[in-house]
Amino acid sequence: MAASCVVLLALALTLLLLVAWKRWRWGRAARHVIVVVLGDVGRSPRMQYHALSLAKCGFSVTFLGFCTSKPHDELLQSDRIQIVSLTEVQRLAGSALAVEVDVQEASSLHLSPVSLSQNPPGLPAIAVCWFAGCLCGSKLVIDWHNYGYSIMGLVHGPGHPLVLLAKWYETLCGRLSHLNLCVTNAMREDLAENWGIKAVTVYDKPASFFKETPLDLQHQLFMKLSRTYSAFRACSEPSDSGMERSAFTERDAQSGTVTCLPGRPALLVSSTSWTEDEDFSILLAALEKFEQLIDDGESLPPLVCVITGKGPLKEYYSRLICQKHFQHIQVCTPWLEAEDYPLLLGSADLGVCLHRSSSGLDLPMKVVDMFGCCLPVCAVNFQCLHELVKHEENGLVFEDSEELAAQLQMLFSKFPDPAGKLNQFCKNLRESEQLRWDESWKRTVLPLITDT
Repeated sequence: MAASCVVLLALALTLLLLVAWKRWRWGRAARHVIVVVLGDVGRSPRMQYHALSLAKCGFSVTFLGFCTSKPHDELLQSDRIQIVSLTEVQRLAGSALAVEVDVQEASSLHLSPVSLSQNPPGLPAIAVCWFAGCLCGSKLVIDWHNYGYSIMGLVHGPGHPLVLLAKWYETLCGRLSHLNLCVTNAMREDLAENWGIKAVTVYDKPASFFKETPLDLQHQLFMKLSRTYSAFRACSEPSDSGMERSAFTERDAQSGTVTCLPGRPALLVSSTSWTEDEDFSILLAALEKFEQLIDDGESLPPLVCVITGKGPLKEYYSRLICQKHFQHIQVCTPWLEAEDYPLLLGSADLGVCLHRSSSGLDLPMKVVDMFGCCLPVCAVNFQCLHELVKHEENGLVFEDSEELAAQLQMLFSKFPDPAGKLNQFCKNLRESEQLRWDESWKRTVLPLITDT
């Protein structure tokens, strides 16, 4: 099954790129880049940012990937970006994966001098892009987000034949590229020392729309989410019919003034792909300890814990959450529209990250986004986390549920406390004047793409 999926994907990609080759126009292709993602375009933020930055710098972009989730509106509205969709369909006979490519879209595609491919997943995209490049003279750029074999190893074990084959494939095909980008200095060093691949570090940076959310927009978001999720609904209706209330805010309909409710719950946010490299039992155990502290009389607020995202382990953790009988904590697991996610982060009080890199060499983009919103983070420790999270400066690093529970207790003690540690972290993030994606991309990637 898996082998047939890979073969069919390879054939589909090859045919698509050869259709483009037949319509080759060097004059039109000179400022054209193909961005390849063998995943959901809407859940590939870094590749969306690459595409947007290329478009803003005058390139025309063809974005090839699966269109399961809606990408950012800015991507859809750009007249320089064309999304070519690969649609998963079940063959009428058998259960093999087929790939259906919209012929009209494919016929308008022009292969470019540059193909930018994400890894992982890189099987079979890297090999196909390299093969097409050999035929057409285009150059391959690989953006290393992690190692695909290390992710497979979480499921099958590091010694499994499929994992070893995937590692061989990545090592071989990675050396065929003309340019390699990667997400951390630790990965850059590992690629050089163990793979013989020279790469340039391009750190994830928050896009411009990740910022603190004004109170009126917070209220609009909370009211919108309250229609679906009870955690955002007010515990009681306001006595004045001219007031509109969420669990966190209240709006005077006559004046339009929005205020925070006294005694409101604290808003804790995490996001996840619900995969094996994130153990949410750590957070649930910490929340149980937090609940016990409230029962013991500690001066702590009730919590609303929002865990956003889609993924294979969501049902498993949803069942675990349902088994908990929290009295002071509400947990909800929504999938948010692309435009609502930055608003939620900019409205929250604390972020939690449970990402443990399968390779130990990539960084969680969710933390980058949280920092863009000046949202402090508690993050589980792993090898290169120090490249992003500075303990006691922009957040805290923990090892287990006991340590996370203690951090939650310290940060939310006497909430909201203007003199507390949580507010100090927010202030540090505001004063750090973080570099945004577009500016960072122009400094690092644009000169490389132009010279490729």
